[in-house]
Amino acid sequence: MKRLMLLLMCVALLCVGCGGEKQTFVNIATGGTAGTYYPIGGAIADLLNKNGLNAAAQSTGASVANINMLKDKQVELAIVQNDITYYAVNGQEMFEEKVAGLSAIASLYPETCQFVTRQDSGITSIEQLKGKRVAVGAAGSGAEANARQILAAYGLTYDDIDEQFLSFAESAYALKDQTVDAAFVTAGFPTAAVQDVASQNPITLLHIDDAHIATLSAKYPFYNKIIIPANTYAGQAQDVQSVSVMAILVANDKVDAKVGEQITKAIFDNLDKLQAAHAAAKNISKENARKGIDFLKLNDGAANVLK
Repeated sequence: MKRLMLLLMCVALLCVGCGGEKQTFVNIATGGTAGTYYPIGGAIADLLNKNGLNAAAQSTGASVANINMLKDKQVELAIVQNDITYYAVNGQEMFEEKVAGLSAIASLYPETCQFVTRQDSGITSIEQLKGKRVAVGAAGSGAEANARQILAAYGLTYDDIDEQFLSFAESAYALKDQTVDAAFVTAGFPTAAVQDVASQNPITLLHIDDAHIATLSAKYPFYNKIIIPANTYAGQAQDVQSVSVMAILVANDKVDAKVGEQITKAIFDNLDKLQAAHAAAKNISKENARKGIDFLKLNDGAANVLK
């Protein structure tokens, strides 16, 4: 009994000796390892760890899953498409009820919608996807919503294609194995899954013309025209026009103003380190930090840094 009491006293003394500021833990939901969220989220976690927080990034099912993890308080931060966040706060599309308590830390970078085929498929346009096997993203994901909306702008529905609900990594394997004819991803470029396919097989990125972009944007104002520059991927000789949404960093109400300010300062005071982690991060800037998030409340601490 005496030994037990002595042990408990030692533990108590250790706890007192470890006093000081309470450690703030920040869990960051990212995406699949073949996408862009995962390396960007890992780099953000590293910056936070070096700037007074205890952070960890985890691979997830990306945007839709990340919103649900924020809602269920499984994570404090998440990288999410701005269109999916809009659906969440308004209870639309894949969200039957409004998700409360979300705030923006910052807008990060454009996420480009990319329809990818192998050159030997002979497919050179989105119209030619009719009757083909198309990987449209994981079921219920942000990418899948984008694929469905872009196809609709071309007058195509899932009744017109053989849709396959696959993750980015699964889509890359399927393209290489020729078990699908085309695959769709929404991610910052260069996207690891597309690089994987292009490194072994000549690829074609399908172009979205101005008329179809206008049709799409009229219904979904989140979409913006973007150019995928030539040589973004191996063998890509020409620029390709497509559309993009924005990747944004979203917090739930577990992140107060003080922590929100710490997070935002850590990111924008160390952009060079973040940009070294992935080419997509080169598009992150303080000037664009409010782009595409006007529908969402800005965390009070983030607002102090971005004013």
